Amino acid sequence: MAEKRFLFVGRINTDNPSIINTALQKVIPRGIIEQTETDEFLVKAEFTGESARELNRSLLSGLRRVEKKTRLRAEWTSGRVTERFFDYVPKSKTAAK
Repeated sequence: MAEKRFLFVGRINTDNPSIINTALQKVIPRGIIEQTETDEFLVKAEFTGESARELNRSLLSGLRRVEKKTRLRAEWTSGRVTERFFDYVPKSKTAAK
């Protein structure tokens, strides 16, 4: 399967923001990472991979290795399709805006 480019937009919640912030800086060196007042992270970045599901799984698994109680709400857009996930579960697949 060919590699595709995906635009990732996500919200990440955790019980240990300082550790997750460090992990995000390593995983997403050229993306935008903003920490809100409620210790939620808003993230925008580009990834390359075979599928949104695989990229989502890989990102969340990496973050959960660092802090188990991490939650991810993600949108992965490639071409004209946006796929939404809550943690590992796909929620919807729609035409991109």
